[in-house]
Amino acid sequence: MKKKKHKRKNKMLVFTAPSGAGKTTVVQHLLDEYRDILGFSVSATTRKKRKHERGGKDYYFISEEEFKKNIENNEFLEWQEVYNNQFYGTLKSEVERIWKKGKIMVFDIDVKGALNIKKIYGKDCFVVFIAPPSIDVLIERLKNRGTESEESLKKRIERVRNEMEFKDKFDMVLVNDFLPETFRKAEQIVERFLEIDEEE
Repeated sequence: MKKKKHKRKNKMLVFTAPSGAGKTTVVQHLLDEYRDILGFSVSATTRKKRKHERGGKDYYFISEEEFKKNIENNEFLEWQEVYNNQFYGTLKSEVERIWKKGKIMVFDIDVKGALNIKKIYGKDCFVVFIAPPSIDVLIERLKNRGTESEESLKKRIERVRNEMEFKDKFDMVLVNDFLPETFRKAEQIVERFLEIDEEE
């Protein structure tokens, strides 16, 4: 991995997508590739932790009561009730934490959260919508995950159809058809937005 430097300060890169489109995989690749430049914005959620997830790294897993207290105290930059009684949000303290390190914030968040952040930060924020090759492909991916109950899967598919309608509201649509090509294009987006140079 080459050492890189960027010419931008206090900027944000947001990756959004329907569930299963591959945004977390793309974001993880970019964080590995540009670890000196990018800092991951860890979202807070009230949903249960999955087996492979780590608190404080993948999400801040908090109770619904604590989440609502944070809303009352105006501690969120943005938040959504994504499913019934299942909340997700970005704490303002995350922005401070990452910018204090001199890093660029990278978000992996849902469509409405991405719209809210774009509204607040405007040109300092570049939002990429990661789209599947088709809705059918995405539904197949969700089914193959095997992490959802029948009812949960039905909810996710319904949400996917709704979220796909937002794709043209963002700065760029990146179709995730062939992963190595998606990674290459995502790197180009980062380097262009942040005006990255390689150090000798």
